Amino acid sequence: MAPVCDNLPVLLVDDEPNILFSSRTILRSAGIRDVETCDDSRLVMPLLGSRNFGVIILDLFMPHISGQELLVDICRKYPHIPVLIMTASDELDLAVQCMKAGAHDYLVKPVDKTRFVTSVQRTLELCSLRNEVHLLKEQLLSDQLEHPEVFAPIITGSKKMTSIFRYMEVIACSRQPILITGETGVGKELFATAIHQLSGVPGKLVCVNVAGLDDNLFSDTLFGHERGAFTGAERARAGLISQAAGGTLFLDEIGDLREASQVKLLRLLQEGEYYPIGSDVPRKSDTRVLVATNKNLQQMMGRELFRSDLYYRLCAHHVHIPPLRERTEDIPFLLDHFVTGAAREFNKKTPAPNPELSRLLGSYAFPGNVRELQAMVYDAVARHQSGVLSMDSFKSIICREQEEHSPSSDQVQPDAEGLRNLFGRFPTLKEMNSVLVTAAMDLAKGNQGVASTLLGISRQALNQRLKRQAPAGDS
Repeated sequence: MAPVCDNLPVLLVDDEPNILFSSRTILRSAGIRDVETCDDSRLVMPLLGSRNFGVIILDLFMPHISGQELLVDICRKYPHIPVLIMTASDELDLAVQCMKAGAHDYLVKPVDKTRFVTSVQRTLELCSLRNEVHLLKEQLLSDQLEHPEVFAPIITGSKKMTSIFRYMEVIACSRQPILITGETGVGKELFATAIHQLSGVPGKLVCVNVAGLDDNLFSDTLFGHERGAFTGAERARAGLISQAAGGTLFLDEIGDLREASQVKLLRLLQEGEYYPIGSDVPRKSDTRVLVATNKNLQQMMGRELFRSDLYYRLCAHHVHIPPLRERTEDIPFLLDHFVTGAAREFNKKTPAPNPELSRLLGSYAFPGNVRELQAMVYDAVARHQSGVLSMDSFKSIICREQEEHSPSSDQVQPDAEGLRNLFGRFPTLKEMNSVLVTAAMDLAKGNQGVASTLLGISRQALNQRLKRQAPAGDS
């Protein structure tokens, strides 16, 4: 079943053409562009049978078929489509009857513009949320992806990642912002691209890294400027929001956005409008906004570095990408993919990977995640001559990283009391050696090649130590 999007058209039903025209104009000026009208109540049910709508705004007093009759029929046959009543009658009993029959709201003509737009927007959002919950339940009960081809660029064999993909398929059609989080190098832009493709919006994906942009540069980049807005502005310039019209705007490194720019982004999300530099006239935007960061925005809120109102706007939907160390089952897939790609780029025959390489990499924390693994592989393939891909360059990088992040010898102070508590007395060197070897083998999951790398000794030396500490009679 395809996702039900919250950008379905609005249907206005009224026998007065001037009411239809004014109501449609109000909604379109508020950013609700897809609005259809119907001035004959007899055509409503056939119209609903041929296509879907996000919300129906219905007059009560019309010739042929009354709005009350239509309300009952719509709620019975199409309960998923919310109906708003908009009529000149302010009788309380009539309003109660309509609400009991299933109407979502009751508006009395002449309707205040703000009240009218707010009611329609809230109804659309509620309908969208219900659809997402329904689709999410369906997706969670299924192991299948609706559009696996969209996720092909994300190399993975992890069930954890597949569940994230299913969630992305559900939320992709929502017009609400999506927050993508994850450590550096996990591939957040790939996920943004997948969401854009799944959404089916006609516009293009425009990506902006906002790190380092001051407020003026942020405003000019996104919103553009009018001619003469500042020195050197010899001609008007449309911003990237204009380029992303009808599409998706992806703002990377959103955690680095400055306070003044956060306020402007909040207005864009709340009101769907923005001001080009030098203009007093707001511009409307129908752009879908995705944001990404490797920072903890909740901690930043606590330190008053990130606005809480903006945070809660951005995290209407939240996609968190787990780091590579939490999905080591992906390493063999990524390794094969990068080795093949590197060999093609360097015009070399694809080298055979060492069977122990995946296990070695599985013991590494990968602070740079997938991007770091790719750099490792490309460097190793560039050095490769023939035969099996050497593990030497991987070992040297891992050992260097571990040395840089381990405390220096002058910082390490032996805790004699702790050692006594552990062993019941002060241990011998032989006993400490046995503890280290056992710990390394546990961490390496029994692989001697990986354990020897962790200990900084040769595999032969490790094998000898294992034999010495093995109980008598063991082979």
